[in-house]
Amino acid sequence: MARGGQGLARVAVVVRAGAAPLWWLGVVAAGVGVLVPGVTGRRIGVLAGAALFIVAAAVVAYVRRKRYVLLASSAARAGKHDVLQDRAVTSRNWRRGHRWWLLLAFLAAVGSAFAVPAAGGMLLAGCGAGLRLKAAWLGRRERVGDALLWVRVDWLGRDGGRPAGKGVRAYRGTGIAAGDAAPGGARKRTAAVV
Repeated sequence: MARGGQGLARVAVVVRAGAAPLWWLGVVAAGVGVLVPGVTGRRIGVLAGAALFIVAAAVVAYVRRKRYVLLASSAARAGKHDVLQDRAVTSRNWRRGHRWWLLLAFLAAVGSAFAVPAAGGMLLAGCGAGLRLKAAWLGRRERVGDALLWVRVDWLGRDGGRPAGKGVRAYRGTGIAAGDAAPGGARKRTAAVV
C-alpha cells in the first residue's frame, strides 16, 4: 500500500461472510437434532426451533442498523492509493478468524438436541438468514446512495471482524462498479456474450 493507502474490505461482504456457514451448520445440526427424541419430544423441539429461527433472523437483521446508517452517512471517498480487498479474500479471512466460534456454535446446537430436538440448529440457521437479510439491506442502501461501503482492514482486525463495532471509526465509499462484489456483497454477475 504505497503513499499512505489503506487496505479496504467491503462492509456487505464482511456481514455476508458468516451467513452461509451459519446457515449450513444450522441445517445440519437441525437435521441431526431431529433424529434424537430429546427431553421435550420432536414436535415441541421443531416448533420451538421455528420460533427461534424467526426471532434470531429478525434480531440479527435489525441489530446495530443505526450504527451502520451513521457510519454510511459520514463515509469519505476512498483514496486512489487505497487497496480494495477481493470478495473471496474478505470472506476467507472472516471465516478463518471465526472458525472456532462456528465449531463451538455447531457443537452446542447438536448438543442441545438432547434437550430440545432441532431447536439449536434452527437458531443457528436463523442467525445465518439474519446476516443474509442485513447484507441485502446494505445492498439496497448502496444502490440508493450509488456508492459501495468499505471499512479499513486494520480496524476490522482490531474489532473482531465486526464492520460496525466500536473500533470502526468511519467507512469509505467508492463508485458502484468498484471491486469484485455487487451491492449487498454477492458475486458480480457478468453478462453472457452472445
